[in-house]
Amino acid sequence: MVQSASNLLTVDEFILQYGDRDRYELIDGELIDMEPTGTHEQVAAFIGRKLNVEIDRQIGKPKQPTVTICRLVGDEYQKQLLQNNNRLISSIFPELQLTAGKLFTAADCT
Repeated sequence: MVQSASNLLTVDEFILQYGDRDRYELIDGELIDMEPTGTHEQVAAFIGRKLNVEIDRQIGKPKQPTVTICRLVGDEYQKQLLQNNNRLISSIFPELQLTAGKLFTAADCT
């Protein structure tokens, strides 16, 4: 993109309009589109593929949605992890019929 002399941008205008976009550069008041081409594009794609492989390797198995119930016993909390059809037990609401799976289904997390 080439700016005419009357449309040149100041640094402040550039930062305000394009500051959060890394595709543009300001050179002598002109807005320059910095889209990668040729070798740069190939290097970026190569790095992206390598990063994706490494991310997949480190993540491992998908995580199981889990509810953590914390109960204060004395001066410490005891944690109970619930998944799938584990029933949430409440001392205040003993008739409560709720499972971890129902929570996640209602929230559309599964």
